[in-house]
Amino acid sequence: MAKAEAQEAAANEIISSDPATGREVGRVSVTTPDEVREAVERSRQVFHMWKTTSFAERRRLVMRAREVILDEMEAIAELISAESGKPKGEAIALEIAPVLDLMKWIARSAEKMLRPRRVGIGLFGLLGRSSRVVYHPLGVVAIIPAWNYPFSIPLGEAVMSLMAGNTVVIKPSELTPLTGLKIGEIFKKAGFPKDAVQIVSGAGETGAALVEAAPDKVAFTGSVATGRKIAEVAAKNLTSVVLELGGKDPMIVLADADLEAAANAAVWGAFCNAGQNCASVERLYVHESIAEELTRRIVEKTGKLKLGPGSDPDVSVGPMSSERQIRIVERHVDDFREAGAVILTGGERYDAARERVSDAGTSEGKISASPRQRVSASLFFAPTVITGATNDMRPMQEETFGPTLPICTFATDEEAIALANDTEFGLTASVWTRDIARGRRIAEQIEAGSVCINEHLYTHGIGQTPWGGFKNSGRGRTHGLEGLLELVQPQHIHTNRITLLPDAWWMPYSPTALETFRGFATKFATGSLLKTATLLPQLWKRIKELRRR
Repeated sequence: MAKAEAQEAAANEIISSDPATGREVGRVSVTTPDEVREAVERSRQVFHMWKTTSFAERRRLVMRAREVILDEMEAIAELISAESGKPKGEAIALEIAPVLDLMKWIARSAEKMLRPRRVGIGLFGLLGRSSRVVYHPLGVVAIIPAWNYPFSIPLGEAVMSLMAGNTVVIKPSELTPLTGLKIGEIFKKAGFPKDAVQIVSGAGETGAALVEAAPDKVAFTGSVATGRKIAEVAAKNLTSVVLELGGKDPMIVLADADLEAAANAAVWGAFCNAGQNCASVERLYVHESIAEELTRRIVEKTGKLKLGPGSDPDVSVGPMSSERQIRIVERHVDDFREAGAVILTGGERYDAARERVSDAGTSEGKISASPRQRVSASLFFAPTVITGATNDMRPMQEETFGPTLPICTFATDEEAIALANDTEFGLTASVWTRDIARGRRIAEQIEAGSVCINEHLYTHGIGQTPWGGFKNSGRGRTHGLEGLLELVQPQHIHTNRITLLPDAWWMPYSPTALETFRGFATKFATGSLLKTATLLPQLWKRIKELRRR
């Protein structure tokens, strides 16, 4: 009986573990499907009140939430690091700092961006007509984020939703449930109305229940496969979705690039967060004339990286998130080997890399670990640089989501563009050159939602800019004006200030009406004031006809 009770308890809770050490971080109760539906209904009830609040009040509460984060920044960073495995410095630099910036921007700018706007309607304005667009919040926004950025993604999307007048239900990843609860706690401490932001915890079943509960919008970040399932379920209720899915992002380095800057960016872009970024540098294309030198610099810089638990301030690369994820990386590295690519550094788990340290006294990546941590050491994967890669190798087409950097060469700009676009994904890309005009020409031909020139990866942290992908990297946008407009529905209001005269297109029709309609098609629809002026006699004839009737 005790065993059955223990199994039932295990099924009703999530155990969060530190991937660096294997230690338990905490436990969270699983939200049942019925409880999820109830949460969405509560959120809908609160929405009717929240949507009437002023922008000033929303701004005050968001800025107060910002203060809560600043007051608890160290503890929040430690929690993010403990659950995700990323270094504490990355938790601050790539999660907390960017979302604080986004909160300030959206709090100050949402009202202006959603201000009613007049729409130019051409010659109809001469007929006493005018049009304007006003924006209404959608209702309940369901946010289902990924585990790799468990704080900045859901918090940023929640704040934008709230500033637009919506309420929010967040389903954190089952790998980072405590970070999700912390987000709910932040909004509560800031003084937001009860149930304006709710957290429902669990794995896939909980996420499915949230989508099936028919919220008014679903914002999902994750895999293509799960994104397809969410879109299918959402379609049953005509729920609109924003999907930020996978990436296989290329970095193109031209012959005139600053090699030192490019090498530093490649190492950071490929290995930060242990490569677990949808916008990581997953494919590096370098001009054949500089390939050897750039590769040498990358390998040298990679060898200076220190692996270990995120709590160590000197650590640059933490563990992978899970056994499932590290196996994908292993399979891709093995595929590269079998296809004839060369593994220059790394290419194996922590265990094997540590043996190399013991035997030779050196390693490609320095490793920091104590005996207590060796129980979970298998989740560490050494940063891996690969040469001789080609686009026909399977790992160059599938998302790796790990610390690998395959390098391929090209001869011309056209070849580089073709190689970069040879993928089902299109999230971000980068072009490296001293010739900015040339860089822009290339950037505009790359099929990706964001293309940087002499930068890579970090633009997700600029809240003012839209984020989203082409092709199978997603649908819709988060962040920026484009992301804010995903969270509202536009309403067009049209006004006629001249009601004394009938409209020429009203019934009943007649030969005079038909001739007038021809004039609308051939003269008025040109947009030319001069041509339209020649229509006035016929128009007046038609109006007089209608007045007589």
